[in-house]
Amino acid sequence: MVGTPSVVALPLRTRFRGITVRETLLVEGPAGWGEFCPFPEYDDAEARAWWRCAREAAEDGWPAPVRDRVEVNVTVPAVDADHAHRIVTDSGARTAKVKVAEKGQDPGQDLARVEAVRDALGPGGRVRVDANGGWDVDAAVAAITALARAAGGLEYVEQPCATVEELAALRRRVDVPVAADESIRRAEDPLRVARAEAADVAVLKVAPLGGVRASLRVAEQIGLPCVVSSAVESSVGLAAGLALAGALPELPFACGLGTADLLAADVVAAPLHPERGVLPVLPHPPAPDPALLERHAAGPAARDWWTARLRRVLALEDSVVPTRPT
Repeated sequence: MVGTPSVVALPLRTRFRGITVRETLLVEGPAGWGEFCPFPEYDDAEARAWWRCAREAAEDGWPAPVRDRVEVNVTVPAVDADHAHRIVTDSGARTAKVKVAEKGQDPGQDLARVEAVRDALGPGGRVRVDANGGWDVDAAVAAITALARAAGGLEYVEQPCATVEELAALRRRVDVPVAADESIRRAEDPLRVARAEAADVAVLKVAPLGGVRASLRVAEQIGLPCVVSSAVESSVGLAAGLALAGALPELPFACGLGTADLLAADVVAAPLHPERGVLPVLPHPPAPDPALLERHAAGPAARDWWTARLRRVLALEDSVVPTRPT
């Protein structure tokens, strides 16, 4: 790598995945910038794939795209119905992914949120929901039936249950297509969902799968329609997801790559905010603005934590330990 890595802390507009600040480590190499930002619950072995994604962007660059723009969905966190309506209306997107099954909330809040999103999208809009594995099979059947009615039909339901076995059982009991996310990106064998006939759609996240080229191999082998989603990165890491979406031979769904809108701050001067639900595919990652890196620099404890984490991951990769982040 060239230069000294930087650790930043970016505030979120709304609590998402239980966090209000997204910490991430950025590295520069001969091909551009890469982003290393596995969530804290990922152990060092899982974090290796995230490092490979960052290293690919910084050292190797990405394969040539087959399209220059990607339709994206707006992501609606587990907020109240009025807030959900505003998020969708302001986005200009024609597809919305709505978070449901949030801990501490009840099914009525999910229904109200989905109804508000349907109203905001208007005729022709597409609604999908994401439960992050929050239901068992029976609960999923009941929730999906009610949510599909509230939405006037669901494009698909993402990771409704936690295990592949549950997804396969659920898929036989509902008419709504089932998408697998965690069962692919956090699995030792990401192809198992296809062999078990547990999903209709594969959600690909470029960082947990190890980069653009690794994700393309998974897409080819899994043999399911694919949608690309983000892991709430800065615009640097988000560009890698766009590179994957741009390189897939077929892209039948709007992608979950409009997540720069979830951040209240970014590291680039022109963040990747969608225009009317569309983002451009970039030839290389955008370079961070030095002033923004300084403004959003993480505190000493966070810098030390990310330094130690990266050192452990690099040791697993048998690579060279970088200098201390600034």
